[in-house]
Amino acid sequence: MKQFLISALLLVSLMAAEKPQTPNTLTDKEKKEGWKLLFDGKTTNGWRGVYKDKFPEKGWNVSDGLLTIQQSDGSESQSFGDIVSTGEYGDFDLMFDFKLTEGANSGVKYYVVENYPKPKGSAFGLEFQVLDDDKHPDAKLGRNGNRTVGSLYDLIPAKDKQANPIGDWNTGRVIAKGKHVEHWLNGKKVVEYERGSEQFRELVAMSKYKAPDYNTNGRFGEAPKGHILLQDHGNKVSYRNIKIKTL
Repeated sequence: MKQFLISALLLVSLMAAEKPQTPNTLTDKEKKEGWKLLFDGKTTNGWRGVYKDKFPEKGWNVSDGLLTIQQSDGSESQSFGDIVSTGEYGDFDLMFDFKLTEGANSGVKYYVVENYPKPKGSAFGLEFQVLDDDKHPDAKLGRNGNRTVGSLYDLIPAKDKQANPIGDWNTGRVIAKGKHVEHWLNGKKVVEYERGSEQFRELVAMSKYKAPDYNTNGRFGEAPKGHILLQDHGNKVSYRNIKIKTL
């Protein structure tokens, strides 16, 4: 009986240890480390429409702990509009979960600056691509796969990545410290670069960002701080567990 009780207690202990963390929450350890939630799972607090002073009235919704952009016409930032964090960040560690629907396109941008006059498409910023590589045509555009999921959009392709199937959750991560930036997908580093380096500027010069419009207020992607942006690209995509730690 004594051995049985010990085994039962051990099993309960293991089950408790393996219990998954509730979405949109922080552990005591994360709080001590300085992590902050950018999405509380219940409200749109901390977000607003890009170039606006309030959250979009339609298109984006919060339900069942998810922040979701609804399906529209597939256009870039024209239907419901992108949303940005109210805060700006310089050195940071950003994590987020995303779930794609079939053929979907979105993106998580950082160092976002609201340039005026307002551009026709999405606000300017470096982008962690969120995409269905198999079904969305953007995956075959750009150079060497630099528009596929996890990539630094239109600049650097994600390497040796392992994306989960459409409809399953993926975890993205962006670590930015000084000029050094890394993209991580599902726990694996897939992109690494130095903002403002000669190589970075050469990549910009070969991309869509070489256009003068992208460099109105200085060199593209080299702002010292900026907003975090979730993109409306006309497709249904959900986000959760969006959290950030300043470095």
